[in-house]
Amino acid sequence: MRQPAVRLVWLGQVRYAELLALQDRWLRQLQAKPGTEALSGTEAGALLVCEPAGPVYTAGLRGGLTPEETAQLRALGAEVRATGRGGLVTFHGPGQLLCHPVLDLRRFGLRLRTHVAALEACAVRLCELQGLPGARARPPPYTGVWLDERKICAIGERCGSGAGESAVEGTSHPMAWL
Repeated sequence: MRQPAVRLVWLGQVRYAELLALQDRWLRQLQAKPGTEALSGTEAGALLVCEPAGPVYTAGLRGGLTPEETAQLRALGAEVRATGRGGLVTFHGPGQLLCHPVLDLRRFGLRLRTHVAALEACAVRLCELQGLPGARARPPPYTGVWLDERKICAIGERCGSGAGESAVEGTSHPMAWL
């Protein structure tokens, strides 16, 4: 039996607002498809890959920015967005790779924590391919990938209506992934 397909969608350099709109559209499409079991040959989502067109700070459900800090960042030309994922504040900028999987985890038979571990393993492997062999994931409750004490990959999850969607976002490391 074949695994469900995931479509890779290379978006190039895009504004964060455009990425969020595309992610929402893909999620609605996925939710509209009937069936919850792993169906052979059925598309189970998409991997939206892009580079941010400008500086963006995303604030998760735990917040992390005061109104003054938000105003200061916007005055410097950065976009500031609240998100429905966990975590605090994450920086996204040109030269970073943003990967936004929009997946129905049930079609893969995956639990959320297994999915996060797979994303971390993928990010560690990408770091190795880029010549950063010391990159490692930390055990739960932490998510993401660290190089020594620097977090270089953040993973923010937002799940709802039965379809898991996640964002793997490179953070605070100046390395160009592209």
